Amino acid sequence: MSSKRPAPLKRAGRTLKVRDKYGPAVISVTSVLIVTLIIRAAVVHAQQWPRIKAQFFSMKAIIEVFPNVLKGFGINMSIWAVSLVVIALWALLLAVFRSLHGPWFAPLRVFSIVYIDLFRGLPSLLLVLLFGFGVPALQIPGLPRTSLFWGSAALIMSYSAYAAEVYRSGIDAVHTGQRTAAKALGLSQWQTLYYCILPQAVRNVIPSLLNLAVALQKDVALLSVLGIRDAVREAQIYTARTFNYSSLIAAAALFLAATIPMARLTDYIAKKDRERRLQGAV
Repeated sequence: MSSKRPAPLKRAGRTLKVRDKYGPAVISVTSVLIVTLIIRAAVVHAQQWPRIKAQFFSMKAIIEVFPNVLKGFGINMSIWAVSLVVIALWALLLAVFRSLHGPWFAPLRVFSIVYIDLFRGLPSLLLVLLFGFGVPALQIPGLPRTSLFWGSAALIMSYSAYAAEVYRSGIDAVHTGQRTAAKALGLSQWQTLYYCILPQAVRNVIPSLLNLAVALQKDVALLSVLGIRDAVREAQIYTARTFNYSSLIAAAALFLAATIPMARLTDYIAKKDRERRLQGAV
């Protein structure tokens, strides 16, 4: 008796494989398209849609204001990039201060705890207003007097408090046996942190830090309340002059173009981190 499968059975098997492989994806795409079309139809056929389209989605207005909004968005991204580096370093230092043991390090621990509690407890917008308007008004010799500098400093102080706690969670997640082993090898507390604890802690919290980076991208727009001509401020100026809100849509599109790739990168890194942990647990 021949061991070869009949041609109809082979075709049926291939059909089942294709269905299992592509079937869920086709169903997902189809359902999303159907829901999107239903929502679009409901919006377009709404009675007030022509007015909403003219006020919020005027392509003529978007094209007119886009160069100014794009220039302002460059300021947003510059502030975000610089702040990100400063936050990463300063927050790590705060987390290290809070993780130190021994009576000699008590002042550093207390400073870190007070700093984190204070700046996590205050809204970012309130800090931006206090520092952006308050410090330049004092005219302290030797200190910068620009709202841009102090508004950025306020965001850095606020986000450093959150990032420090993220770092600390990574430090606490490292098994205590690592410290014991380092102590048995004769390493000091600083050497243990630098060579043993921090590399593992930072690697464990990268997905959480990237989520903070995404949030910071959006919160940089808070500096517009200080009069800084970023993307949001440029959009507001156009709206005040023309009474058309399409400029805000242009600014929103630029922020989405920056944040969505960062969000997908965060998801990808988090997925890889889960896979690495699962492989290590097997």
